[in-house]
Amino acid sequence: MRIGLLTGGGDCPGLNAVIRAVVLDTLRRDGECVGVLEGWRGLIDDATRRLGRDDVRSILHQGGTILRTSRTNPFRSADAVERLLATWKKLELDALVAIGGEDTLGVAARLFREFDLPIVGVPKTIDNDLSGTDYTFGFDTAVSIATDAIDRLATTAESHNRVIVVEVMGREAGWIATHAGIAGGAAFIAIPEREVSVAEIGRAVRARAEAGQSYSIIVVAEGAAVAGLGRGRRSAADEFGHALLGGIGQQVADALEAETGFETRVTVLGHIQRGGSPTAYDRVLATRLGLHASELAHKGDFGRMAALSGAEITSVTLEEAVAEVKTVPSELSELAAIVSG
Repeated sequence: MRIGLLTGGGDCPGLNAVIRAVVLDTLRRDGECVGVLEGWRGLIDDATRRLGRDDVRSILHQGGTILRTSRTNPFRSADAVERLLATWKKLELDALVAIGGEDTLGVAARLFREFDLPIVGVPKTIDNDLSGTDYTFGFDTAVSIATDAIDRLATTAESHNRVIVVEVMGREAGWIATHAGIAGGAAFIAIPEREVSVAEIGRAVRARAEAGQSYSIIVVAEGAAVAGLGRGRRSAADEFGHALLGGIGQQVADALEAETGFETRVTVLGHIQRGGSPTAYDRVLATRLGLHASELAHKGDFGRMAALSGAEITSVTLEEAVAEVKTVPSELSELAAIVSG
């Protein structure tokens, strides 16, 4: 078989591990692999490269993606779709492994549904917000990075008797904020799933101060719902309709200092969360998902996404995978509230 691979959307630790797994398994089956550059843009513009054993031999530990990526939506115009289909025909692809989040896999689902293209998916996002899989690779790395940052910020916050607001990624789902906040012992966690007020955050800070804790760490997802504050919209929408978010951390810090009188600072982790080497867990998970996607492609079981269910690797339909955003359940939010402070 001649299998294409692409990585779309935001980059993520573990992408190269998936690419490596698919290429090595395909070569083992006497097939060949074509890397599509910069996500769906590569199929529209006919930008590809051959992928052999030497290309993937030493990439397991590398962050980012050797295929590069973009937030390109081929359905933005009929011409783009036509060019994509023409490139597919020219490349004589027998299958495509699309590695991405809800936008990339949403395109994959539509191409499979409307044009019957033989596509399988692999779930990639540090936000862990894809339906149909318990966890996505990249999430563990992002949480580890955010937790390490919280640990480091706690020492300087305590030294100066300060409140520090840590803004992490999470547009519609607060998985990173919740897990890193719990792991880092945050005084309060603000996420998109539950609206809170500055007064509520202030009460948590005051309670710590009254208990003898002279500092507090507040973890805020970039899309957090805080009454009276915006969600940090910073730009026009991209090709999938998403605006660049950022700034809610500063808004919370300013409002919290005015509310409590405590000196407050803000740290925005931003792209640090998805850069660098993947954790061992993400390397293994990405490899397992990549191998399963390769197996699906070689069996001709298209229109599906490799997924983690419990400890097992299985698959779900692409339609199911992108049906809705997987948000933080209320019981996990309640757990975080119990152990905060």
